[in-house]
Amino acid sequence: MPTEQKTPAPLPPTPRTHPVEALFSHGRLVAIPRKEARREQLLTHLADTLFERERSYTEREVNEALLTVHEDCSALRRYLVVAGLLVRPRDGSSYRRGR
Repeated sequence: MPTEQKTPAPLPPTPRTHPVEALFSHGRLVAIPRKEARREQLLTHLADTLFERERSYTEREVNEALLTVHEDCSALRRYLVVAGLLVRPRDGSSYRRGR
């Protein structure tokens, strides 16, 4: 008696991840994402590309770096701090890379 060969069930579709580069046009951030997961992806990218790990930055330096990608540097700075990607002392005198 021949054995039946079963075809494997198709794998469920995996969620498609969009590259962070899709958020930029001509090197500028088009808009700050509203969805938290997408914003987290952007913030991680910005922290990795704009800020060195062992360096301390003034608020002005942070703003200047963020202004290279988007005009609302204060919103981006605040999101980076809330996400723990930039940390600052209580007096706000400096910023460092977080996680």
